[in-house]
Amino acid sequence: MKHIGFSHDHSEELKVLELKATPARKAILDFLESEDRPLDVVSIFEYLKKRKVNADIATVFRIINKFTDKGLTKKIEFKEGKFRYELFAKDEHHHLVCNNCGNIEDISDCNISSLEKDIEKKKKFKVRSHSLEFFGLCKDCQR
Repeated sequence: MKHIGFSHDHSEELKVLELKATPARKAILDFLESEDRPLDVVSIFEYLKKRKVNADIATVFRIINKFTDKGLTKKIEFKEGKFRYELFAKDEHHHLVCNNCGNIEDISDCNISSLEKDIEKKKKFKVRSHSLEFFGLCKDCQR
């Protein structure tokens, strides 16, 4: 669900979180909002470079870590030796990860909420969050 050309100022979101609305922070939020897959820090850094937003890789790491600490983004690991990030506000979804080409696709039609309720009822365990990724071969790599 790419939002090509869609963006907004993000200043209010950052203000609510008591973060200064710098060009780099706003550009990172634009990029995360426009992509339909979680992004790694190098991809975010390259995006900022192309947009001529002044930020080195260490600054990008600091910004994304601050966003994650504040609950604006969430960190995801796909067993590839790096973390990826996406906006926390995106609808509940999970990921299909191709082990061959690395393609990542969102999947939102999982029935996880009923599983969480079942866990809470049967195990008396209050689920606060979860992470679910499926690894395998995409339709192109199966050919």
